[in-house]
Amino acid sequence: MNQHIALTTLVVNDYDEAIEFYTKKLGFELIEDVQLGELAADGQAKRWVVIAPGQSQSRLLLARASTEDEQSRVGNQTGGRVFMFLHTDDFWRDHQVFSENGVQFVNGEPRSEAYGTVAVFADLYGNLWDLIEPAF
Repeated sequence: MNQHIALTTLVVNDYDEAIEFYTKKLGFELIEDVQLGELAADGQAKRWVVIAPGQSQSRLLLARASTEDEQSRVGNQTGGRVFMFLHTDDFWRDHQVFSENGVQFVNGEPRSEAYGTVAVFADLYGNLWDLIEPAF
């Protein structure tokens, strides 16, 4: 059996502001942005928006929150824990670029751990991400 997780849904407030953050500040690629022709619960048009870091097979589906329940999850999909783990081949390069682009690093300075060099940053909604250059 050959399986893999193709998409992870990231609930956002607005498609365009999320696309702007992920492509301009983090350097992700916009893979798809398609009008679906149907309306969400709030009456606004649905879109199929997929982004990815570089040439990665890991992709995020940006899903605009359209109900109160969904809105309550924006920025807190994991109850305050780190949500995503972004691996890089050059931690210091990416840390510098992200910092220059206004990405907010939290929880102190970058640190060296047994598994690699890591720093925690917040996306535009407050979801926490680990930027990691693996040691292995």
